This record gives sequence, C-alpha cells and structure tokens, in this order.
Amino acid sequence: MAVQQPPCPRSLRSRSTTRSHALKSVPLQRSSSSRLGSVSEARLPQTEFVPINGRHVKWYNCGPTVYDASHMGHARNYVTQDILRRIMTDYFRYDVHFVMNITDIDDKIILRARHNHLISKLRDETTSLTPALIEQVRAAWSSYVHSKVSKGLPEADRPSAGSEVDQWPKLVARFQDKEWRLQGLQRDEKFEMHFNAANATYNALVRAEEQLKSGQTSVEHAHALIDLAKDVLALTLDKQFGSTVSDHTIFRSLAAYWEGEFFKDMRRLRVRDPDTLTRVTEYVPEIVSFVEGIIKNGYGYEVDGSVYFDTRAFDKADDHSYAKLEPWSKGNRELLEEGEGALSVTSGRRSAADFALWKASKPGEPSWPSPWGPGRPGWHIECSVMASAILGDNMDIHSGGIDLAFPHHDNEMAQSEAYHNCPAWVNYFIHTGHLHIEGLKMSKSLKNFITIDEILQKYTARQLRLAFLTQLWNAKVDFSESLMTGEVRGIEIAFNNFFTTVKALVSQAEAEGPKLDGKNRFQQAERELTDSLHASQAAFRAALCDSFNTPEAINILRELVSKTNVYIKAPGGNLEIGLIQRVARWVGDMLRMFGLGEGETQEIGWGQERSAAEGSVNREEILMPYLRTLSSFRDGVRKLAIAKGDNALKDILALSDKLRDVDLVPLGVALDDQEDGKALVKLVPPEELIRAREEKRAQAEAKAARKAAAAGAERQKRLAQLEKGRVPPQEMYKPPNVAEGTYGSWDENGVPLTDGEGKELSKSASKKLQKEWTLQKKRHEEFLEWQKQQQGQQ
Repeated sequence: MAVQQPPCPRSLRSRSTTRSHALKSVPLQRSSSSRLGSVSEARLPQTEFVPINGRHVKWYNCGPTVYDASHMGHARNYVTQDILRRIMTDYFRYDVHFVMNITDIDDKIILRARHNHLISKLRDETTSLTPALIEQVRAAWSSYVHSKVSKGLPEADRPSAGSEVDQWPKLVARFQDKEWRLQGLQRDEKFEMHFNAANATYNALVRAEEQLKSGQTSVEHAHALIDLAKDVLALTLDKQFGSTVSDHTIFRSLAAYWEGEFFKDMRRLRVRDPDTLTRVTEYVPEIVSFVEGIIKNGYGYEVDGSVYFDTRAFDKADDHSYAKLEPWSKGNRELLEEGEGALSVTSGRRSAADFALWKASKPGEPSWPSPWGPGRPGWHIECSVMASAILGDNMDIHSGGIDLAFPHHDNEMAQSEAYHNCPAWVNYFIHTGHLHIEGLKMSKSLKNFITIDEILQKYTARQLRLAFLTQLWNAKVDFSESLMTGEVRGIEIAFNNFFTTVKALVSQAEAEGPKLDGKNRFQQAERELTDSLHASQAAFRAALCDSFNTPEAINILRELVSKTNVYIKAPGGNLEIGLIQRVARWVGDMLRMFGLGEGETQEIGWGQERSAAEGSVNREEILMPYLRTLSSFRDGVRKLAIAKGDNALKDILALSDKLRDVDLVPLGVALDDQEDGKALVKLVPPEELIRAREEKRAQAEAKAARKAAAAGAERQKRLAQLEKGRVPPQEMYKPPNVAEGTYGSWDENGVPLTDGEGKELSKSASKKLQKEWTLQKKRHEEFLEWQKQQQGQQ
C-alpha cells in the first residue's frame, strides 16, 4: 500500500516557489546575523531559504542509475552535494534528513544486463575460432555500420549493402581528417564512439581471419574476437535473443554489483552515506498505488498496459503548470525521448510530452504485477514515490545534476503535485553544474568518461574536493591538468606548509616552556592579526550565506593564512603562539567542515592521511624528543663553525646540510633555519619533502641548463666574431676575399689604390677602405691571440 501523507500545509503554499531556487537565508535563530545566505541557480534570482519546520531540513538527492563504473561526472555531483550538505549540517547546524535513491531498474540496466548475459553465454558456448563465428561477427559489424556509423557519414561516404568491408579502409583514412570527423559529430554526437567501436571490431575480424588461415583456432583466439567485438556484437545478439532473457537475477545482480562499486568510490571520495537509502525495486507496490492515485485524480491514462501522465490535463488545471524548471524545454523531443529510455514504446500517447508512469513489460524485461498487467516503473515516478514515502508530500530541498532538471525533475514535480493535489512539492532545487574534461563535456553514453578509480590513481580525494570547492556549485567545471597541478596543488601546498609551521612552533614552545620574562606579547601586530581573524570569520560566513560561495570562502582562508605567515616571519621573533594556534585551528576546522580533513580531528590543521601500517601511532609524540636533540646538536655544530670563520669548518656546515637535505628527508623531517640560529623542526610526509626536493633540484638544473645555454650562445657569438679576424688585413681586399677584378693595385699594407679598370680610388672610398682595414687589423690581432691561447691549452 502507498504511504498516506497529509495534505500540503497552507502556510507553505503562500511562500513556496514554482521555480528552481537556491538557498538564501535559513534562520538558525531569528536574527539576521545567523541566517544562511541566499542560494541561486545561475539563471534564477536568489531567494531566501526558509525550511518548512524550524531547523529541520528534508532533503532528497537523486542517486545513480547503477549499470557501469562511476565516473568524474558522478564525483562532481556527489562530492559537491556532500560539500553543501556538510555546510548545512556542520556549519549552519541544520538538522538535515538526507535521503538518496538507487535506481536499480531502468532501460539502461536492462540493456546492459542483457548484453553482458548474451555475450557471456556466447563465450561459454564457443569452444574454438570457426568460420561461422567470424561470419556471425562480420554480419553484426555490417549491421552496426549501417545502423550506427552511417548516421554520422555524409551521404556520398555511406557504404552500400555488401560493400562495407571494401569501403572501410577508405573511411578509416577519412576519419583521420579532423574536419571530416567534426562534421560527422555534428550529424551524430556519438559518431566518434560508434566509429571507434566499428573499427576495433573490423581489426579484430582481420586478425581472426589471419589466425584461422594459419590454424590458430583455440578457444582463447575465439574469446579474444568476441571480447574485442562485444560492443558491436551485443546489439545483434540482443535483437535476436534479448526477448529470451527472463531471469530477474540477471538484472538485479548487475545493479547490485555496480551499487557496491559506487559506494566504494564515494567512500574513497569521503562522501558521507545518506541518512536514508532507497531502491526502486523495494518500492514497486508503493509505485503502483501512487500511479493509481494519479489516475484517480484525472492526470493519468492507460494504453496497452502502460500508464502515461497527461501533461495537457495537468497544465489546464488550476494551481498547476508543467515544466516549471525549464519551460523552454517543453517541446524538446530529444530530451523527452531520452527521458523515456531506449526501450520505451511511445505510440498511443495523447501528447508527445506525456511520459510513462508505468511501462508494460515486453519479453526480455523484468516485470511486476499491476492492475494494468505485468510491467515496471517509469523512470520519473521512482523518485516521486520514494521521496514521498520518506519525506511526505513536501520537501525543502531536491538536488541532482543540471542535466536532470528537464525532463526528470520537471516530471517528478508534475506527477507528485498531481498525486498530492498541491501546487508545490519541492520548495528549493539545487542543480550542480556540468563537468567538462579539458574543455569537452563528459558523457557515459559517449564513452569519453574518466572513472573515479582512474582519477584517484592520479590525484587524491582531497585534491579533487579542492578542485570542486574552487568552483561555484552550479557552474560548469572545466577539469584539466593545469587546474590540478596549478591552482589546486598551490592551495594544498600553502595550507600544508602553514599547518606544518604552526605545529612546529607550538611544539617548540611547549618544549621550551612558558617565557616568564615579563614582556607583553600582545602588541599592535597581535591586535591586527586578531582583527583579521574576526573579519575573516565574518566574511567566511557571508560567503557561505551567498549561495554557498565556496571559492570566495577558500580565498578568505588563504588570505588569513598569508597574513599569519607574514606575522610569523616578521623580524624579532616575539610571537604570540596562542594567537597563531587559534588562527590555525579555525582554518583547519573550516577545511575539515568542507570534508577536506584526514586523521585525528583534535590535531591542528586538516591532518594527513595515515597508512594502515601507522595505525593510530602518534608520530609527533614518539619522534619529536629525539629529533629535537638531534637538531640541537646540529645547531651547536653550525654555531661553532660560523663563529670560528675558518674555511676548514665548511665541511661541518656541509655535513649539517646533508643531515637536513638528505638524511632526514626519508624520515619525513624538515629543518628550517631561523634567524636566531635555531632550526625549526617540522614533520612532513616524506613524499612531500622528496617531491619538494626534486622540484628544487629540477629548478636548479633547469637554471643551470639555461645558464649553460646562454654561455654556449655567448661562446658561439664570440667564435663568430673571432672568425671574422681570421683573414690578415693585408689580404682582405685581394682575391679570393673579394671578387677577381674588384681592385687593380694596392699599397704595401694591401689597401687598394685603384679599381679594377686602373682608375684611382676617390678620397672618400680610400678613407672608408682604410677604416675597414684598421678594424680588420684589430680583429686579426685578437684572432691570433686567441689561436695562441688555444694552442697553449693543447
């Protein structure tokens, strides 16, 4: 039975919105200073956020359709949602009930499960590479070329039936032309994906035919052909045998596997589990009852065992309108069809905008009993039923990716408001922006996605979260190598260095004990830093109140860290450690609030991830006493060497530097030389010190290389200059140094007197030639001197 919910409260209707909003002030207390600022989607005005019931917030988040590996688009959406949820719960202290669903029955799941099952069945039945298997794959490939690849081909390049094999090499050559390929993508956005799949199968066929001719017919060769051609082969197998797949466990096992993988990825990304998790397959009876209620209220109709939502009837009704979020997409057939799924039958609908509430199951699809016959839920109805069952007939926040706004969320709202007979089922929507990889939109359907597992092999969960924090939650994110190695890495290094320095200063102060010298350590510099802390705290709150402006919030923390670093490095060294520690703890607490924390929560800063081998061992408590003793020894050696000023003592300094730069680095210990001659001892992850050392070494080598290159260029320039002096001045105006017949006679120094016809040179010409002769005489002398030096060095 469907869960019965009370009617929409009247008090909410007067302030609810029919458009997608973002959160603006939610009163924690009834004072303007403690209100969550406004949240706004980019295209909509900001609006104040007021929960339905005090500090309690009902929040429903659209979960994944589990049929494949989670990718960076999922990371963008779910990490961002996690950040916003943490801000609401850990910063603004709302009592949030966070509900998320798992779509474990859907057209995509059905197709993927059938494809996997049929490919697996073919592998099991295949014992060797045979002409029949090759012919089966070739026929599937030809069909794929016509049904998929040809969509992106110009008319003149589309192969006729039977000519696919002959034409394919020519198409492969054309595919190398970027302009031709882009034109294909304009005709069909999946052109490149389809072409690559077809080409992989073609190459596999060529290889298999060669293997067959040479007698290589083992089961391994047969399975290799099937595996390489599976994307192409699965479509044909599905057409032939898809209707025979009737075992529900085939579909459920696929969804269960990928659900498990999804949550593994989320935990690696430090995304909190939902408070309540729902699965579609667990709510089918409630879905049937919900659909019955929509029909009873006059907004649904049955056609051949399927039930559709009547968008026209809904639009004409008082207090209702269809497509509130994206009214401009109302007639977008491409989006509407995509929302219905690849297995949907659309005949018999009263309007092209009408969508399926319940789908009559065809052979090869899972089914459940219903008043309209065996069938399964439509995609959009799932969230409406599960959210209503858990949260009631109205919720504060509904979230998901921007691609879900239409038709999914618009359809959810329409059918829910039709069932509950209320004008507003959701008060506020949060839609996270698209993710682009190096400027290109990522899409699982286009197979141009990066899995979460792949990205976590390159970057840490903290770095990915930082990347999303530096962008507005509703903005398009262009994920790139430059973003991660530039801005994100720079932010991480700045915070790491700050926390490492502060912990070292606090540890040093604790070791030395209180300074009972009667000095007042709270002077102008301390007052200014305290004021900066208070101003930063206020600005940080204002940023998060302004539509969760996390980029601004991160910048505020960075600026405070920068000001504190200036205070620490100021001459005099009379630091107020308590103030520094207070700043560091607040900055660390705010970063942890965003989900960036690791390790123990009571430690200063955002912590460092510890390996399983370290367990709960506190490295600082164990190592610092010994390392401080070692550091003191090094300080004494340096002071002795510096005080004596004897050149022989340079070896002692070199030894101390080796201790700092080489011996302690693998232990994760950094020694920073200070103004008073005492080294500041830091504990840093060894890989960071090694990376910093290698970066420093690489910079030094690059500088040396540039210097060497400059010296080489200067040497070449010098040699070129010297080469000009190789000719003695007495010979410079005579052949072969000038053309034969240029001059007729010369004086004793070789300076021309007459031209080639015997005419005496003019005074100006003679003067010019004499000037050049004098210059060449100087060059030649320099050349002879250089030549002499070179001979002396041999």
